[in-house]
Amino acid sequence: METEQFKPVRLDAKAELARAMQRPEFKAAWDGLEEEYSALNELLRARKQAGLTQEEVAARMGTTKSAVSRLEASIRSENHSPSFATLRKYAHACGKQLVIKLV
Repeated sequence: METEQFKPVRLDAKAELARAMQRPEFKAAWDGLEEEYSALNELLRARKQAGLTQEEVAARMGTTKSAVSRLEASIRSENHSPSFATLRKYAHACGKQLVIKLV
């Protein structure tokens, strides 16, 4: 009996996204999440630029690592939006200033 050799298929994420964006319902859903993912990206970028772990940010905020993890995850959630005060604490813990713009 001959065994088949596993041959992984490479995923071209950019090409797949471009293909998916051709579907109007996908594009609308993707565009609807832009603000959340942009905000999450800013949080993660601030923490990375500061060279901090979630534990270190938590210590500076006076909270727990799990609370920081929930905060970072909550940006994408409709059910749990972080308060302005919490976002300000996170920014300050990363050595940043919270600035909100409407464009």
